[in-house]
Amino acid sequence: MYNVKYVFAQLIKFMNRNKFNRIVAKYDGDRYVKHFTCWNQLLVMMFGQLCNRSSLRDLITILEAHSNKCFHMGMGKNVFKTNLAYANQNRNCKIFEEFAYFMISEAREKCKTKIFDIGGNVYVFDSTTIDLCLAVFWWAKFRKKKGGIKVHTLYDVETQIPAFFHITTASVHDMKAMDLIPYEQGSYYIFDRGYNDFRRLFKIHTVEAFFVVRAKKNLKYKTLKWKRRMPKNVLSDSTVELTGFYSNQHYSGTLRMVRYRDDEQSREFTFLTNITHLSSLQIAELYRNRWKVELFFKWLKQHLKIKKLWGTSENAVRIQIYCAICAYCLVAIVQHDMHLDRSTYEVLQILGVSLTDTTHLVDLFDRTKSQNFNVLSDPNGPNLFNF
Repeated sequence: MYNVKYVFAQLIKFMNRNKFNRIVAKYDGDRYVKHFTCWNQLLVMMFGQLCNRSSLRDLITILEAHSNKCFHMGMGKNVFKTNLAYANQNRNCKIFEEFAYFMISEAREKCKTKIFDIGGNVYVFDSTTIDLCLAVFWWAKFRKKKGGIKVHTLYDVETQIPAFFHITTASVHDMKAMDLIPYEQGSYYIFDRGYNDFRRLFKIHTVEAFFVVRAKKNLKYKTLKWKRRMPKNVLSDSTVELTGFYSNQHYSGTLRMVRYRDDEQSREFTFLTNITHLSSLQIAELYRNRWKVELFFKWLKQHLKIKKLWGTSENAVRIQIYCAICAYCLVAIVQHDMHLDRSTYEVLQILGVSLTDTTHLVDLFDRTKSQNFNVLSDPNGPNLFNF
C-alpha cells in the first residue's frame, strides 16, 4: 500500500470533492471522459497556480519531471499538454465558477472577524483590468488595437476574501457590473467616484443596505441642513438634495455629504452616503479601507497567475481565473484550520516550493524559518485616499 503523502495531496484534503462531483454531474462535465476528468483538470490548474508557473508548457514540463507522483497527487496518469489545453478550451467554465463560489463561502465562514462591529458586513467594490493582445485574444475587445478583460470584485474587508466576482471584457463600464451585485440588507458597500450612478445607488437604498461613494467635483446639489462642532479633519457634515436633472430623478431622497481632509496628502475628499447612524469619522474610516481591494488585486497579480494566461480562448481564461481564486481560498482555509501565525504570502511561498515533498504539513510550517513578509500590510502599497 502506498503510504507517502505529498504536500499537494495533503492540501486537497481541505477541498470538498463531493461538492465538486455534484457540480460536475450538474453540467455533465465528465461525459465521454475516460481518463483526464474535471477533478484532475482542477488539481493540475491549482498546482500551476500554487507553484507559480508562467505558461502551460512550463506547467507540463514540471509535471513531466514528477510524472511518477502525479497519480498520487490526485492528477491522474494522463497529464499532457494536449489534454489540458483541450479541457480548458472545451469544458464548461461554469463548473469551476460554481466551485470557486463554494470555496469562497467556506473561506469567508472560517475567516470571519470583527473589525468594525457596526452590525453588517463591509464590502468594497472595484475592478482590475488585465491587458491582453487583441491579435491573440480576439474576443477581448477593449480599444481599436488593444484587448483586455476586467475582473469586477466585491471584496469582504473583514475576511479579506472576495464575496463576488464577475469577468467581462475591458470595454464594459464598471457601473454596469453594479447591477449584478447580490446586495445584503444591513451591509455596507464602499465605492470609488467611478460608481456615481444614482439609479444604482438608490437600488442599494431600497434594499435597506448602506453605501459610501466618493462624490464627483461637478456634482449639483442643494444643502438642506448642517451639523455643527465637527471633529478634527471633518470639514462639514450636511444633508443635501441632488438638483441635477437626471440625478434628482434617479435619487429623489436626501443624502448625507461628508467633507474630510487628509493631512498627510493635504487633500480634501467628499463622500456621499445614506448612512445616518454613524459618525462622520466612521464614514471616513469606512472609505479608508477601500484601498484594501487594491492590495488584494496587487497580491493576486503578483503571486498567482492571472496576468500570464495559459490559453487564448475565453473559456480557458475564465477557468484559469476561477482556479486562481480557488487557490487563494485554499491557502486561506489552510491558514485558518492549521492556526498558522504567518501571512498569506508566506504560506503560499512555503507551499509553492514544497508541493512534491513528503513532509507533513505541520512539520513543514514548524521547521520553516523565514522572514515574515506581510504584503497586505506593505507600507509601500497604495495610500489611503490615493485613487
